[in-house]
Amino acid sequence: MQANWWKNFFHGVALDFWRAVVSEEQTRAEADFIQKQLRLSAGAKVLDVPCGNGRLSIELAQRGFQLTGVDIAGEFIDEAKLKSSAGGVPVDFHERDMRDLTWIGEFDGAFCFGNSFGYLNDDENADFLQTLSHTLKPGARFILDAPAIAECLLPNFKPHRSITVAGISVSIENRYDEDESRIFTDFTFMRNGETDKRQSSQRIYTYRELWELLSLAELQTEVEFSSLDEQPFELGSQRLLLICKKRKGATK
Repeated sequence: MQANWWKNFFHGVALDFWRAVVSEEQTRAEADFIQKQLRLSAGAKVLDVPCGNGRLSIELAQRGFQLTGVDIAGEFIDEAKLKSSAGGVPVDFHERDMRDLTWIGEFDGAFCFGNSFGYLNDDENADFLQTLSHTLKPGARFILDAPAIAECLLPNFKPHRSITVAGISVSIENRYDEDESRIFTDFTFMRNGETDKRQSSQRIYTYRELWELLSLAELQTEVEFSSLDEQPFELGSQRLLLICKKRKGATK
């Protein structure tokens, strides 16, 4: 498998499938959670990385916050810019790598949603958290949506599953490599008689490993939930939502 698979995965049918899967109700519920957990005051500056097609950035900008969105998928960034412009909602969107965050101490909060953490290798994943931490003001909060940690994924591991949404059928084959602590996935997208095969992989951290990475990045874990309605996290939960705070003593 190509090491940097994520550079070429997010286009075409894969993005159409994602658009169909995520409802407006889910976007509003996630935005409610983000607004509450980041403790945002009026006009707060918030970083969304990676932001996809800007669904959460635009929703939060409509509520009066100043949003910056970063994503490597050019197709999604173009869509986000068009939607924000058409809706008269100013959002600062950037097409770039999620580690390419040049702001220092600028944001009042940040979030990483959509199971987007862990695509990189260990050093690069750590670099992302370090770089993101540098963008935050001391005391600012960060939310990491991490449903693919070991305590979530392994108790519920499914080698194969199929999904059909909006005329797109997807066959998903998963393989867990315990030596690398990574899951390798083969996707087969089928639409209108055409087949598109793509591969991905993701590092499966334990809760403890993830906690240590965040701590090294000056991000102190405050609370964890398993759902948007703030159910407690436990072994076998379907999702982990980690609420962290930038240490006030940190210099960057």
